[in-house]
Amino acid sequence: MPFRPEPIKNKHQNENAMKPDKLLYILLAIITITLSAGCVAPVLVAGAAGGASVAHDKRSNQTMIDDEIIETKAKDAIYANAKMAKRVHINVTSFNRVVLLTGEALSRATRDEVVNIVRHLDKVRRVHNEIHVADLTGLSSRTRDTWITSKIKTQMIATKGFDATRIKVVTENGNVFLMGLVTKEIGNQAATIARNISGVKRVVKVFEYL
Repeated sequence: MPFRPEPIKNKHQNENAMKPDKLLYILLAIITITLSAGCVAPVLVAGAAGGASVAHDKRSNQTMIDDEIIETKAKDAIYANAKMAKRVHINVTSFNRVVLLTGEALSRATRDEVVNIVRHLDKVRRVHNEIHVADLTGLSSRTRDTWITSKIKTQMIATKGFDATRIKVVTENGNVFLMGLVTKEIGNQAATIARNISGVKRVVKVFEYL
């Protein structure tokens, strides 16, 4: 059952009630200790790009950590080059050490350089290159992409019997990419949900099937 604080009945209880921020610090400390000990904890982690749940994720703890490291190293390597940074808009999404690259590059040579950088990072198994050679998208387009991603995730959550926590959704210029470790049936269902959302131009399945 979800935690529900008891109603405060008197001044004495109010003074001794645990403050929300203090409770948060305690929970974070427990999570840190648990992960450090190598245990699997049913901790929910929400992300802006698509809300993955550790409890339902088919990846190991180490693989999830590797994915975070890969994404960080890739972005750092791409944008460390000031000249390149002005010529690209790149999103890096790693799932089970498979990297999806989306966005735009102003030239084919720049795009290929980005792909080559990521391909040679430690622990990267495979790279899906979905970078378009085109003008870089603006704020309005990126805001619309965020809205599309949110609508897809909301519809997945609202679909009876569908576990939305196992699907990672990435949207770039109206093109939707779906990642996760799923069965073909779930993958097809996720694609159908995404296709029916307003503003979606194309749906690309980048799943690994169980």
